[in-house]
Amino acid sequence: MKVFIIGISGAVGGLLTESLSTRDVAVAGLVRRDDQRAELQARGVDAAVGDIATMSPNELAAAFSDADAIVYTAGSNGGARVITKAIDGDGVATAIAAARLAGIQRFVLVSVLPESWRERDLGEDVEYYFAVKKEADVAVTRSDLNWLVVRPALLHDDPAKGMISLGPAEFHGDISRQDVAETLAELLCEPRIGRQILELNTGSTPIRDAVRANVRQR
Repeated sequence: MKVFIIGISGAVGGLLTESLSTRDVAVAGLVRRDDQRAELQARGVDAAVGDIATMSPNELAAAFSDADAIVYTAGSNGGARVITKAIDGDGVATAIAAARLAGIQRFVLVSVLPESWRERDLGEDVEYYFAVKKEADVAVTRSDLNWLVVRPALLHDDPAKGMISLGPAEFHGDISRQDVAETLAELLCEPRIGRQILELNTGSTPIRDAVRANVRQR
């Protein structure tokens, strides 16, 4: 299997690359600069140079090459609205169209588990970020791809615990980026999970067991 990561130079994307490599899964990705490409190639990872905010579906489809699955981990982290719309909204639409053009069915979107304390004032930019993320989720779920939407809780850089809570509805909390990456890798290696929205939080179940528990019984 070969996985193409949009957002491979980000924190989760980089950790996912490492996790997939330990599973003998080939990885490629999209970066914005030549020096990022050179750094990845030195580690044996293929990369295409381009900006998801401005690329056409045809350009992105060509970058996908012979990938079997696409993972979209790029994100604006709730910054300026124009960037949020370009990356978290329009970029996802471009990636969906590119996957169709390239004939790639497996599509995993890393979304967000919104703050559940809705009386709290999060600020207009963060609320806009949540709204755009929701629109992207809808676009993915209405596509004809073999999609998977993963909504992790608040991310942090503490060491991985290896214990998660994963399912259609989870409480808002926090989780290490390493645990998110390991969960994504496990999900990508489980072909029986598809066309599902899964929320992800720190929990008490080993990652592999939590993933297998979400396999739908036929």
